Amino acid sequence: MKSNKIYILGMLASFLLVSCGEDFLEYEPEGVLSNENVATAENAESLVVAAYAGIANDDMVGPLTHMWAFGSVRSDDAYKGGGGRGDVDIVDRYEQYNLTVADDPLDWFGPRTWTNYYKAISRANFALSVINDIPEGEYADKTLRQAELRFLRAHSHFILKLLFKKIPYITEELTQEEAAEVSNDIDNDALWNMIAEDFLFAYNNLPQSQDQVGRADKNAATAYLAKLRLYQAYEQNDDHQVTAINPARLQEVIDFADEVTASLEPDFGNNYLDGFDNGPESIWAAQFSINDGTTVGRVSFVTGLNSPHGTGLYGCCGFHLASQNMVNAFKTDADGLPLVDSFNDVDIFSTVNTDGETPPDAGLTVDPRLDHTIGIPGRPFKYRNTVNETGDMVYNFSWARDPGVYGYFGNMKEQQAPDCSCYVKEGPFVGTSKNMDFIRYADVLLFKAEALIQLDRWDEAMPIINQIRTRAAASVQRPIDAGATDIYNIGTYTSFPDKEFALKALKFERRLEFAMEGHRWFDLVRWGEAAEVLNAYLTEESTKRDFLSNALFTAGRDEYYPIPQREIDFTGGVYKQNPKY
Repeated sequence: MKSNKIYILGMLASFLLVSCGEDFLEYEPEGVLSNENVATAENAESLVVAAYAGIANDDMVGPLTHMWAFGSVRSDDAYKGGGGRGDVDIVDRYEQYNLTVADDPLDWFGPRTWTNYYKAISRANFALSVINDIPEGEYADKTLRQAELRFLRAHSHFILKLLFKKIPYITEELTQEEAAEVSNDIDNDALWNMIAEDFLFAYNNLPQSQDQVGRADKNAATAYLAKLRLYQAYEQNDDHQVTAINPARLQEVIDFADEVTASLEPDFGNNYLDGFDNGPESIWAAQFSINDGTTVGRVSFVTGLNSPHGTGLYGCCGFHLASQNMVNAFKTDADGLPLVDSFNDVDIFSTVNTDGETPPDAGLTVDPRLDHTIGIPGRPFKYRNTVNETGDMVYNFSWARDPGVYGYFGNMKEQQAPDCSCYVKEGPFVGTSKNMDFIRYADVLLFKAEALIQLDRWDEAMPIINQIRTRAAASVQRPIDAGATDIYNIGTYTSFPDKEFALKALKFERRLEFAMEGHRWFDLVRWGEAAEVLNAYLTEESTKRDFLSNALFTAGRDEYYPIPQREIDFTGGVYKQNPKY
């Protein structure tokens, strides 16, 4: 935002305990700069780096990368966990769909995420306002950096739109006063196009790849355009109901997906292990580091509450635990295919023995992605059974913090082994330097498959889904080497008889592939299925976890989060609230 004096945050600002009482338009970070004293190529480069840092300034209660509370706990993938319902109780309210007022004093997550993303947008806009004023002859990389910054700005607006739907689109041309007058009550399709314009500028002006890993490139912009057009294709009314699916947008998804150059990791688990950052499957990721001269490293603490509890190996606090429904989804039939319609008829791993283990039921076979995703008593955790011969890494019932409320299944993808060089503890909280992927190639492949099926070309989609499943079938060696009983059986589809079958297969594959990564909620909302799927889930799951007995999803409200009331108040009512809040 341009003004006589503009404030930006130092690149390595603290990610914890930032005041959440400030409005994003009043945000005054450390270090006072003006356009006049920074409008040089050298300073512009530093501002671009600061803008990159802005999209990864992770905060446990204002997340920018992993959406475990918003996208996983809010769905049928996971429970909140922790030390009972009162522990970080705002997430309990998310899980219960009890967030009915926009100025809830207990809500740290929503307003803080709003603020944190608009801080990131402010960084990108300030850098753009400076770079725009530098003559071409004085800055050889001017257009390149403008494209990177517009990519970063689009990314932030995209995430905000997924969360809040109605958001103001803030650009560098606006003064502070003008920005405060930008409405958030924008036509849904028009807002998608505003975000797309920034991604298209990046697409047209970025190289296919960049020498410095972590910088946005054309490949990332292309993948993001495929993702955006897919969401845009599902046209919603003001009550968030899907009223039509736009075939022209679906074709754009296919066209952009076909331009993305990448490949799947040979082993599914590589995506979640230190040492494989920026690999062949990673399209766009938040970059983290350790032992870089800063106090605790440029590590991510966004899942710092979620490590196993009571092990002596990790810290605390046992949040983000797999639901029984999620565990059941990994069952396979005799052909190695998912039980799409009947997976939840019988619970698996439901009996704990005296050794704190859950032996598999006789004849049970599962998709191997289970042991890359979920901690199950009696099975190795993070492909380990010991830590340097000193610690038992077989997941145990005792690792569950409150099994009487939340059961005993854990999360695994977001964890690293506690002797990893990527790992740091600050008090009880765990952080790692492992990158967080926003888009990986498996995502792009399934974007394309979904678009093909919706265009009645499901025969073309089947090989794509089978490609994902074939990679999963090749990802068994790590858990077996760590001592997991081999109950794996995964096969590929031989035919899709009709569109309905193909859509079920696609949607189930997305759930298995991205389980507990924070995508599930947004998929359900995009498909217009959130109310139907989640209320059915709650009806059944509450018979196993009675803390869910009063939870109820309200269609036309709960698909999106409320616009923070303080933002509406600050703009004098320029911002409009989402329906039914």
